[in-house]
Amino acid sequence: MPILSLAGMNRRVTAPLSIRFSNAVTYDMRKFVFRFGIALALTASAAAQVTWAQCRPPANSHEAKLLAFYGVPLVFSADPIAIAPDRPRLSVSLEGAYVPTPSATLQHTETCYTGRVQHTNLTSFFGRPRLAVSLPGGFGLEASYLPPIKVSDATPNLRSFALWYTYSLRDAVALTLRAHTTRGTVHGPITCPKGSLQQSDPNGACYSNTPSDDEFRPNQSGGELLASIAPWGRDARVQLNAGVGVNALRPRFQVGFSDLSGGTDHTAIAVNLTRVTGLLGATVKLNDRCHVATQGYTSFGDATTVRGLIGCALVR
Repeated sequence: MPILSLAGMNRRVTAPLSIRFSNAVTYDMRKFVFRFGIALALTASAAAQVTWAQCRPPANSHEAKLLAFYGVPLVFSADPIAIAPDRPRLSVSLEGAYVPTPSATLQHTETCYTGRVQHTNLTSFFGRPRLAVSLPGGFGLEASYLPPIKVSDATPNLRSFALWYTYSLRDAVALTLRAHTTRGTVHGPITCPKGSLQQSDPNGACYSNTPSDDEFRPNQSGGELLASIAPWGRDARVQLNAGVGVNALRPRFQVGFSDLSGGTDHTAIAVNLTRVTGLLGATVKLNDRCHVATQGYTSFGDATTVRGLIGCALVR
């Protein structure tokens, strides 16, 4: 019997299955071996399953609200002195914000995972440097970069930018239109922190000895209208600020967890939300170059945070 070539594999074979010790494996046997090999490969791949599911929870779900909640402290809101009519041409400041803790109910997933409690309180403090540049015609630019330096269990890598226009209504009153955006990542053990790991139940959550390395992308852009008032005159040390705005939130979250069975979870969560915001604050000039400010900032329906800023003019 002639040996089958690769070209001959495309021809119809009508001979019955037979295995002869003196001959090569027949075409039907080759087909059986091929299919059996595919089955073995599928079985092996199932033993080390990798999950790349994508979840898009509704806007009223716990997952969506939790992502919006943690976007609030990261909003690149205004530094009052940087946008003031008598602002310096170049200034630097440091910002510190309180990161609130969500309710226990909000930390229970309900759409992407059933009944799991997320370890979302990675840190209670968020800080970043800021650089502001005054441009001609009442315009200005502001930027911030927070390098990947670990704070508590969170490792941020965030970039923020803002463009504004300030118009003086009167000697002690000014209005500012401001657009801002924040992009980047925050890494940390959210789905399976160290305290939630277990090695006793392979079917239970967090079956591993290594915490998860999850990624949160708090992508957001917004616009705001701000009013600055110096009740005791333009040259007074105290200035009051208030404003309202709208933020377009595009947060993304990706799980990074590997269990002891060899499985890996890379589930991605994505939501698109719109939020109305408000702020109220006060600024005190320390001297001709430096100032301190405090600000209450809220995203209605999500969270409220308190910010503090201290800044100095590099070029008046």
